[in-house]
Amino acid sequence: MQIIYSTSNSPSFNLAAEEFLFSERQDDLLFLYVNNPSVIIGSNQAIRNEVDLEFCARHKIQVVRRMSGGGAVYHDEGNLNYCFISNKMANKPVLSSDFMLPIVEVLSALGVPVNIGKRKDLWLTGEYKISGTASHIGKMRELHHGTLLYDANLDALENALCSKTVDATIKAIPSVRSAVKNLRAWFGEQGLFTLSATDFFEFLVQKLAVYFQQEGYLALTNIETEKISELAEKKYMSEEWTYKK
Repeated sequence: MQIIYSTSNSPSFNLAAEEFLFSERQDDLLFLYVNNPSVIIGSNQAIRNEVDLEFCARHKIQVVRRMSGGGAVYHDEGNLNYCFISNKMANKPVLSSDFMLPIVEVLSALGVPVNIGKRKDLWLTGEYKISGTASHIGKMRELHHGTLLYDANLDALENALCSKTVDATIKAIPSVRSAVKNLRAWFGEQGLFTLSATDFFEFLVQKLAVYFQQEGYLALTNIETEKISELAEKKYMSEEWTYKK
């Protein structure tokens, strides 16, 4: 399992990177990234039913559609995103929650009491959601990605994901709302460390490297970065893709 930690905070770039790594590589990967403030909607969602576009415009929150299904999520600098990409294996269910076990084990080693929910999400003692996931399955490859709330702006999250123009006649996948909490707040309640988001993410990435017996993590190559940037501009930054025009 190779670990790649993105140096970009652009949501359109990082979503394009997921597609590129899914389509163009053949190895097993864990792709990690942190996005600027953004709303990421599922591939089969109606954007106006999920997002307060006026709020997002006022607060410079970018809206991007991803390649996987599932519900809308909010990203910012207090949220670490993880993406497991691998080849399909015979006799292994592609939609099981096993891909979450490395995240669970690393958090459990830090004393965080997490459990996996029925929608392949992570919960603090079954009360607060700290991570949601979605999947995209191809002929030969599978992709499972998720969020991890550490110090996200929960007010922005709530407002951005609260559409005021829901059209019930549109056939689309609705999001499922859940009570959420930041891990940094939980650590503080326990009297434990409250590292900055940047320091905590670096710490967590190093723990994941140990879990996968890697010496550290890699960066995308210059050639990969160029190709991903082209895909981001052509697809993930386009209104045709975002609004499914």
